[in-house]
Amino acid sequence: MTLTVYGIPTCGTCKKALQWLDGQAIAYKFVNTKDTPPSRDRVTAWVEALGTKPLRNTSGQSYRALGDEKQAWGDPEWIDAFSRDAMLLKRPLFEKDGQAILVGFRTPEGLKQILAAG
Repeated sequence: MTLTVYGIPTCGTCKKALQWLDGQAIAYKFVNTKDTPPSRDRVTAWVEALGTKPLRNTSGQSYRALGDEKQAWGDPEWIDAFSRDAMLLKRPLFEKDGQAILVGFRTPEGLKQILAAG
């Protein structure tokens, strides 16, 4: 199993997730989306796997700066926006074997179940 975690190193939720993974001795690769923004193809795959709503970082400045027109956006507009500004993406985002499996990290149980499933 290959686990990749996308986020930014200063994000508190990312730090919690990485600390938990380290504590469980689960190997992962961390990708700083600020330094290495995801490609449009990768964002499209994430949207297909998880949908746009769970991917939205609604608490960030980038999201608030979009204006009210974002309420009417469909997947193509969100894919464009996520591709232009990775700060719009909720963090962390987990990929298992190249497939998006989870976004966010409130408790480890959800991630633990997904990782154990395969």
